[in-house]
Order: sequence, then structure tokens, then C-alpha cells
Amino acid sequence: MGAKQKQQFARMAVIAAAGIGAVYLAGKSPKPAEEEIMDHMNYLVMDVAKQTYLASFVYVEEEKQVSFHQWIAGKAMQLIPLGMYTEEKKAVLTDIEDQETYEMILAKQANDENAIDENGNLIGEDIQSQEIVTTSGTAIDTSMEKLSDYEYLLGNFYTVDSSTMADPELLNAQKLLAKDLKINALSDGPKVLIYHTHSQEAFADSIAGDVNTTIVGIGSYLASILNQKYGIETLHHTGVYDYVDGKLDRSKAYQLAEPEIQAILSANPSIEVVIDLHRDGVADTTHLVTQINGKPTAQIMFFNGLSRTRANGDISYLANPYIEDNLAFSLQMQIAATNKYPGFTRHIFLRAYRYNMHVKPKTLLIEAGAQTNTVEEMKNAMEVLADTLSIVLTK
Repeated sequence: MGAKQKQQFARMAVIAAAGIGAVYLAGKSPKPAEEEIMDHMNYLVMDVAKQTYLASFVYVEEEKQVSFHQWIAGKAMQLIPLGMYTEEKKAVLTDIEDQETYEMILAKQANDENAIDENGNLIGEDIQSQEIVTTSGTAIDTSMEKLSDYEYLLGNFYTVDSSTMADPELLNAQKLLAKDLKINALSDGPKVLIYHTHSQEAFADSIAGDVNTTIVGIGSYLASILNQKYGIETLHHTGVYDYVDGKLDRSKAYQLAEPEIQAILSANPSIEVVIDLHRDGVADTTHLVTQINGKPTAQIMFFNGLSRTRANGDISYLANPYIEDNLAFSLQMQIAATNKYPGFTRHIFLRAYRYNMHVKPKTLLIEAGAQTNTVEEMKNAMEVLADTLSIVLTK
């Protein structure tokens, strides 16, 4: 509560006390004429005070035909508790976190894409209870008539985590699909940057010590396809941010990655697209695979951070001016893949935090496959992903 508000509440309390005293004395005994005159003067003073400091209650008095003296006698003692409640409520609703909470949220951001312990093993009962994922590859209607229906859009293309919230203004298909995401083909230099906040993610048949069979190797394969087949100049950054002091530690991976990614972007101003490529974590009975062109292909999921929680609203210290652009990019990728490769993508996942998606308007965080997929299935997925990128970025 500001100083001005506190001063006003203090004045209100004084007026309340004076009012209670006046009402009490008025009922004690008959008064001489001079006291009646003084009472009348006091009433006038109180009336002026009411108009000055309790203007908001004038309407209540006039509407309910309750005199100010009656009102103040019945409600005066509630004024100070009301002030305390207002001050406490304001403190609860703020999204300014103390340092401990701030660090906890950043650590949660780093670990909540999939639940694994420090050794990379899956944890949590919810994960183990998932069912095997199958897909028929059935086409979904992506006409604007259908996509303009918010419930249809949400139900067919998005999964919203319980920690956050979406609304029709945020997920406006017409606005998101109208954005031009084509890269500038006339300028020189790399257009796409691929990196991995979580570089230690591996697959069902990964070979220990062979980085080419991890998510980093899959990123290299995607970069080579974009460079060689589609002529989209791409950089692949292989920095490690989730392996600290000889052990897996993802708690500060996003914090560690950001300055290096920003440095790369500063050194390469031609880069328009940033892709943080991950591998999801699922139950051992779950196999995220579909058939595309007769080949077993890992399914992928686009992941958006909204920088706001359901409980406290916008997270000011994880601000992202490009949330709408990020959402446009993932939805256009989702629609392009749905039209050409039905069954390839899972629902776009929306979660509360930022995940370094503020570095560029065209930023994707992709969960490709999971630990139960093979390296072959992952490489097949990168071929489909590269083609989908070329559709959105160049055609």
C-alpha cells in the first residue's frame, strides 16, 4: 500500500472514531441548547469530512437512505481491518518473487519438459501410467472456417498444461496463420541456428560415448539436410549446458545456454530462425512412431512457453516480446505437417515459462521422439521436419 493510501486510511479511522463517540454521546442524556448547537456544528464538520474522505460511500448512503452517523457507527471498526486485508492481498497477488523462488522456478523450467533424475532415469508415477501411443495418420480439417472455432483449434492442435492458461485472443488462428514467416533469401549468411539446451538426451539404441547417436547427432543430421537438400544455410551449435562438474545437471541449463546463444546471434545477424532441439521422456511402454513413406518415423511435438502462470499471470522476469510470433511459427509448422504428413506431429504443448524463446521471433522448441525411439526413427523424423521447415520458411 502506498503512503497516500495509508494516510487516507488513517484519516478514515480518525473520522470513524469521532463518529462512534458522537453517536454514543448522543444517546446518553438530553442536552442543553448550546450543546445542541455544538452537535449541529459537529454534524456539519462530519458531513464535509464525509464528502472529502469518503466520497465513494456517498452513493451508498443516498441509495440506501442510511444516515452517515448510522453507517459510520455500524461500519467504522471494519475500516482498519479492510485496510490490512487490502495490503496483504496486494502482496499475495504480485508476481515479484524472492531470489529463492526465482531460482526454484528457473530450475523447474529446466526440468519440467520430462521428468528425469540426475542420472537421466525417468521418474514419476504419472509417466509410467501412460498408454502406448498409436496413430492412424488420419487427416484433420485445417480450413480457416474450422480453425476460427477456438474450441476446435484447442481440441485438435493444443495441449495446455495445468500451470498455464490459453484464451481465444492468444490462440487466434487467423492472426497467427497470417504472419509472414518467410526467410530473406536475398541476404548472405546463415538463416537457421540449431542447438540443444539438453545435449545428453539419447535413444533406445544409442551407443555410449558416440555423440552421433544422441540428440546432438540428430541435430547435425537435420542441419545437413537443410544445408544440402533445401539450400537453407544452417549453423549447428553443439555447446553443452546440462552436464556440469562431471554429472548431469539440468537445473540451470537455460540460464547457461542463453548468453552463448545470444553471442552467436550477435555474431551472425543474418540468422532468423532458432531451433532448440530436444528429445522427450515417456514411459517405457510408449513408442512415439508413425509410418511416413513406408519408413518408421518418430513423432515430434512443438513446445511453447507463454511466460505466464495461471496463478500469478505474466512472469515479469521471464518476459518474452515474441510470444505471438513463437505461437505463429509453431502453428504454421503444425498445420503444414498436418496437411502433408498427418500423424507426424503431436499436439502443440503450452507451458508457463519462457525456455529462451525470447531470443528471436521465429523460435521453435521441438521435442522430437523420446528415449524409446531408435536413431533410425529419429533421422527419418528429421527428413520430414526439414521438409516442413522448407514449406513454412521458403514456399
